Amino acid sequence: MRPPKLSHVIGIDDAPFARSERGDVPMVGAVFSGMRLEGVLTGRVRRDGANATRRIAEMVAESRFYGQLQLVLLQGIAMAGFNVVDIHALREQLGLPVMVVARRRPDMKAIRRALMTRVPGGARKWRLVEKAGPMEALAGVYVQRAGIDLAHAKWLIERLAVNSDIPEPLRTAHIIAGGVATGESRHRV
Repeated sequence: MRPPKLSHVIGIDDAPFARSERGDVPMVGAVFSGMRLEGVLTGRVRRDGANATRRIAEMVAESRFYGQLQLVLLQGIAMAGFNVVDIHALREQLGLPVMVVARRRPDMKAIRRALMTRVPGGARKWRLVEKAGPMEALAGVYVQRAGIDLAHAKWLIERLAVNSDIPEPLRTAHIIAGGVATGESRHRV
């Protein structure tokens, strides 16, 4: 059975930043209708902070695109370093499925070690990573998901990944975020 069509998707990624940078980091949302870019949203999240879930929910819910959106894609579970997104809370707040996508399987031991030794609130953030569930290999990438089954997630990635293994809304958000932050995108997702 073919999964139901999801035609309105937002891909969200944070902008690159210097390791020495503190404060807020830009994030970009690329809103797609099918394979057409419909709009761009911007927001800011605290470097290694605890506001990513709330700020993403606000950015999406306060936009004119919210009523049409059917899925939220995130480029990794953390924004701005270790500002970890609670994907289940985000799903609940927005009433939309949420899927985290990563090109490579993250080194969970290294992430846990960094959170527990170098990041304020690291134990709480690690619990959010665990709550999101394991990264699952799917259609050439790795995913964590809330509110979407594995078959549907696979179908969506295959449908949206037209120029690389990364779904086009995420690839576009990444390129825009890089250009906004550095003046020129690197086209590397």
